[in-house]
Amino acid sequence: MQFLIIDDSSVDAHALTSILQTLGHKVDRCDGAKDAMKTIETGTYTAVFLDVVMPEQDGYKFLRAMRLNQKTANQYVIFCSSKKTPIEMNYGIQRAGANDYLPKPVSRESIEEVLAKITAQVPAA
Repeated sequence: MQFLIIDDSSVDAHALTSILQTLGHKVDRCDGAKDAMKTIETGTYTAVFLDVVMPEQDGYKFLRAMRLNQKTANQYVIFCSSKKTPIEMNYGIQRAGANDYLPKPVSRESIEEVLAKITAQVPAA
């Protein structure tokens, strides 16, 4: 599978990238929302891991823009954030429109759980 990570934290992005690559997946990365929309529009990603807290545009606003863009509206999106209270996680999925929510710090087990959901929901390319 091919994934895009949008996260301004190099440490968090590296951890997620390492685990996904160890599991045999391809990973691209954007440091923030600035060029990410173009990357998603032109790429073929199984899913996008999106941080909530980023300097130029938060993940909630970015996801709203994705859902309004015809080319990216149906992209599978996983919020990956240190905001991990049940209220924040529920908001990310129910109100903001993410497909899933992965609390930081990520672990191999938590990523494998998310990947199992993706495999069950996203048709094979």
